[in-house]
Amino acid sequence: MKHNFGAGPCILPQNVFKEAASAVMDFNGLSILEVSHRHKDFVAVMDEAMDLVKKALNVPAGYSVAYLQGGATLGFTIAALNMMRDNKKAGYINTGTWATGAIKEAKKIGIDVNVLASSEDKNFSYIPKDYSIPDELDFVHFTSNNTIYGTQFHAIPKTNSPLICDMSSDIFSKEINVADFDLIYAGAQKNLGPAGATLYIVKDDVLGKSTSPFMPTYLDLKQQIEKESMLNTPPVFSIYVAMLNLRDLIANGGIAAIEAKNNAKAALLYQEIDSNPLFKGTVAKEDRSRMNATFLLEDESHQEIFDKMWKEAGVVGLPGHRSTGGYRASMYNALPLESVQVLVDVIKEFTKKNG
Repeated sequence: MKHNFGAGPCILPQNVFKEAASAVMDFNGLSILEVSHRHKDFVAVMDEAMDLVKKALNVPAGYSVAYLQGGATLGFTIAALNMMRDNKKAGYINTGTWATGAIKEAKKIGIDVNVLASSEDKNFSYIPKDYSIPDELDFVHFTSNNTIYGTQFHAIPKTNSPLICDMSSDIFSKEINVADFDLIYAGAQKNLGPAGATLYIVKDDVLGKSTSPFMPTYLDLKQQIEKESMLNTPPVFSIYVAMLNLRDLIANGGIAAIEAKNNAKAALLYQEIDSNPLFKGTVAKEDRSRMNATFLLEDESHQEIFDKMWKEAGVVGLPGHRSTGGYRASMYNALPLESVQVLVDVIKEFTKKNG
């Protein structure tokens, strides 16, 4: 058995994989890969996939859901374009690589970016606090979870301006109040489904009010929502699997149940890291991500031995991002607690032999 701690693409429940695989061969007589996105069978899939997002997250009235393409990387531009207003000023909180990318893309379309706070001074090892947010901003943007550095917002920024969040790596992992946000966007490939689809949840009141002189049709959320995510051919398979996965999530207790499981997994691993003299975490404890735990060996000369042990135990995807090194255990929704226990047992055994 493999224990997949990879940072993405996502790990999904086995029954979702099986049902998706079956649909590749037979989806009402055709393969899901060849069915027309205009056919009533797939229109029903799209409708259910959007409805299940609303059900899972308790999305209030006055919000719409869309499934587009381009990942969060295109989302950086889509979010900024659609939320640009007369001031053409926005506040961004820089907590890592993806937040940095969002800042760069906003500047490219002519937004005057105010970096409200940044943790770059300590290699993005904490979430900034005690910063002020001016009122004259078109919007405030933050990245809820930082997969590379292993930090996560555990409280949202307080602002009077419209709030945007890139939730690519922790959406559906914990309960949120959608009404706190004007726009949420998230690549599917962490907790929702396979890469290819990008989820948008947007307050209807903000649609069609952009002052940007540059608004390609595809990037206009108002037009996308009016066309029910069918303005062009959508990522059919990714949306179908997202639908299956959301069905499974809701059937197994929904967000509250999965949040409890995710908290238990993170607590188990962090407890071992904190109590073990041969390892250390890389970020401020109060800002640790429950999705991506980053840690280091105190003595890097032991790396070869440790790597051999976790690989022999069936653990995969543990090396840290190429820009940071060390180790990163990504614990997305479908990773079972048993897999985290396997990793903890490897760490304990390694320590017994080398401590």
